[in-house]
Amino acid sequence: MTIEDHPTVKAFRSRSLARTDAAPLSAELVKRIAISCGADDVGLVEIGRPAISPQVDYIRKVYGRTKSLMAIACHMNREPVRSPTRSVANEEFHGTYDHVNETSRAIVRALAEHGIAACNSVAAFPMEMDQARIMMVQHKPVAVEAGLGRMGIHRNIIHPKFGSFILLGTILLADEIDAYDQPIDYNPCLECRLCVGACPVGAIKHDGYFDFQACFTHNYHDFLGNFTKWVEEVADSRDAKDYRSRVSPSETQSIWQSLSFKPGYKAAYCVSVCPAGEDVIGPYLDDRVSYVNDVVKPLLEKEETLFVIPGSDAEESAPRRFPNKTIRHVRAGRPIGSVQAYLFTLRLGFQRGKAKKLDLVTHWTFTGKTPFQGTVRINDKILDVTPGTHAGDARLSITADSEAWLRVLSRDLELAEAIESRLIVPSDADLFAAYMRCFPF
Repeated sequence: MTIEDHPTVKAFRSRSLARTDAAPLSAELVKRIAISCGADDVGLVEIGRPAISPQVDYIRKVYGRTKSLMAIACHMNREPVRSPTRSVANEEFHGTYDHVNETSRAIVRALAEHGIAACNSVAAFPMEMDQARIMMVQHKPVAVEAGLGRMGIHRNIIHPKFGSFILLGTILLADEIDAYDQPIDYNPCLECRLCVGACPVGAIKHDGYFDFQACFTHNYHDFLGNFTKWVEEVADSRDAKDYRSRVSPSETQSIWQSLSFKPGYKAAYCVSVCPAGEDVIGPYLDDRVSYVNDVVKPLLEKEETLFVIPGSDAEESAPRRFPNKTIRHVRAGRPIGSVQAYLFTLRLGFQRGKAKKLDLVTHWTFTGKTPFQGTVRINDKILDVTPGTHAGDARLSITADSEAWLRVLSRDLELAEAIESRLIVPSDADLFAAYMRCFPF
């Protein structure tokens, strides 16, 4: 008996749904499958789209055969998201994330029944903690290219119909499609700036700048960014009394809730107050004063704890804008694993308020285990980071042992001690202090 005589092979050959790779897939077919599996909207993008190119290597680590990407959107219920009671809002977020992941799995299964190979990528929380970039597939750029909306000033995708009240997923397909989608030709964002006023830590600026560090530190405090710091608080505490002086009982309970159930967003008010989208905009157009009173003010007036980094712009602005809210000082995000990653994350932690009127070009020369060079330019609240150094244009030069600098960032080595032992050598102490103020950690 040859392999062609085997019952499994005969059954496969006889399947009516078996397809060849000779022709691209039907866009109409795969979209119909996605909608039938629970997606509220769907779009398709080719892997060669220039806007997708920065993440192609990461996409192929998830699914090496990827030729096309399917972006899906599932909409949330608006009123629960707007609730000042965060347990209600968070349940809506997590329930919809579960729905996106379940829908993605159902799509992959349905595609397989049509002989179409595909792989779903996780829709919510990254798990590749050992990678330089922990979110392997970035859903927002894919969704924009697939025509599911545009990025608003609050850095969320705004869908033309559902507004900001959507969550995204991406399915990677091993085949080309006969028709791809394009970005929509307008931005649904109304530029009303309600998200600017509602953000309790001032992460969204009037001029469109976004302070990632402020948003991540507060809104995602119960997510992966804070867990390492909490463990260290436990380890460093002498006894229960000392621990309670470091971490309040309510914060401990919140951390346990995040571990036993799911982590909770501390704010996400930018989504809550957004009036954009055809299904959302009605009440805002009918009566803007009532809209602000009903939707925005309850979030502004809520008494709550705001998590901020000492020396950050948020530490300065939050008490001034929200005297009814309590400030809690915390450390910056997850540990940085390389000096290359440090230079990359400078864009995320840059504090423009501290850089006002500062004109400074800094050359970094890392030595030791990981030699590397980079240039950091700060010009009155504008930051530029490039690899390599350029002779003659730096006011500040810093030579640092790469391992020592990473230990300083992780608080395993005091900066003053590293400077005294000449593991870190800045050319000018005052300029170095000005530089460090722009990147509190």
